[in-house]
Amino acid sequence: MIKSLVTGGAGFIGTHVVKHLLQMGHEIVILDDLSGGFIENVDSRATFVQGSITDVALVADLFKHHQFTYVYHLAAYAAEGLSHFIRRFNYQNNVMGSIHLINAAIQHEIKCFVFTSSIAVYGTNTLPMVEQATPKPEDPYGIAKYAIELDLEAAHNLFGLNYVIFRPHNVYGEFQNIGDRYRNVIGIFMNQILQNKALTIYGDGEQSRAFSYIDDVAPYIARCVDVVAAQNEIFNIGGDQSFSVNQLAQTILKVMQKEIPIEYLAHRKEVVHAYADHSKIKAAFNIQESTLTPLEEGLAKMALWVQKHGTRKTKAFEAIEIFKNLPQNWLS
Repeated sequence: MIKSLVTGGAGFIGTHVVKHLLQMGHEIVILDDLSGGFIENVDSRATFVQGSITDVALVADLFKHHQFTYVYHLAAYAAEGLSHFIRRFNYQNNVMGSIHLINAAIQHEIKCFVFTSSIAVYGTNTLPMVEQATPKPEDPYGIAKYAIELDLEAAHNLFGLNYVIFRPHNVYGEFQNIGDRYRNVIGIFMNQILQNKALTIYGDGEQSRAFSYIDDVAPYIARCVDVVAAQNEIFNIGGDQSFSVNQLAQTILKVMQKEIPIEYLAHRKEVVHAYADHSKIKAAFNIQESTLTPLEEGLAKMALWVQKHGTRKTKAFEAIEIFKNLPQNWLS
């Protein structure tokens, strides 16, 4: 029996990866502290453990007890913009928590460690961003992700720990936490629409991203351990076509059949344009471009799920470490 640990398995991407792993016949143990995930997302066929990757004793006990074949590490506090203001929290969770898992994976001779990094490692870079580009992360979240990429390479070179690293970007779809005020612009917009609130956009809205429907991401993360060409490689993964935030807002209003005003807020520090090349993953996984989900189609699927499940209350992060230059609407 193949047994896999999925950290963050009650969260958005993790929920979908677990679904695909169960279809592949894996026995699943989920470790999640429910800081961004929900217990209702957990598949009843999986073993659920509520806890944090920062709990080194818990991590050690899980590896000792279960003898995992693979580790899928999706747990992270992924509010990229907020990471500037919660630097200690960011590094404790996204670096040290990951190191606990890598240490255990080495000690227990895990066959492959699958890690979801982020397009954030590129920072402002040549477009489209390619895996061979030199990463230049511009925020603590991206710095943390890149640090773990480097650590996995070092662990492979010295200890033989095999890995696959994915750099997803702007993933959206069913089961996303639309109540998170600090990340996931699509979820934020849909939650605002459900409450008949104005859509809030930082700056002029001309910053652009390539948005990625979850079904174009999760299946490949799940099955990468069976793809020989994926071993010890890094892959961009996600949508090909970039859209401005203004275009995104109009498309969401269209699929949700609403007319809501847009409120433009002060510009915040962020990478203005970010989209990636996916030639490498298409070749390794034999992905046909025609199978990728068009933005409007993916948004329509997510909108149906959101309208069925309703609005979510947004919660303020209660442990802000730096208030200087913090966006004003994050204070309320």
